[in-house]
Amino acid sequence: MGISIQNNHSTGSHSSYRRAYRPMAEINVTPFIDVMLVLLIVFMITAPLLSAGVQVDLPKTEAGPVSDKDEKPLEVAVNKQGDIFIGETKVSKEELTIKLSAITGDDFERRVFIKADQGISYGDVMGVLGSINKAGYKKVALITEPAAPSRK
Repeated sequence: MGISIQNNHSTGSHSSYRRAYRPMAEINVTPFIDVMLVLLIVFMITAPLLSAGVQVDLPKTEAGPVSDKDEKPLEVAVNKQGDIFIGETKVSKEELTIKLSAITGDDFERRVFIKADQGISYGDVMGVLGSINKAGYKKVALITEPAAPSRK
């Protein structure tokens, strides 16, 4: 006949193990914040680069803004040297209306914005405007920068 001795400490250590390693109820947002800050910096750097087109020194006027109801207006630019661009593609004056028709699919209701450097002659701008109008586009607008407010 023998005596059996049981150790109660083994079951007690198992329950203390359960109490020490409970799942966390909080979410660690630090990696999320790090990713969002990196994305913010990337977008802040690339956003100015996304403005497509040719750099033109626009004249300043007190004209109001044109309502932009169209999906995506076409942009025709005339730089200081008199070169004509559709978006960023350089075209000759003879190719202008042909390429506009190809891009729009002869949709003459599509809005066309003309931005011209303030250093070129009025006649050059009117020549481009006349060509576009003669091709059948009636919604043509000239782009300018807002003038500085006058102090009285």
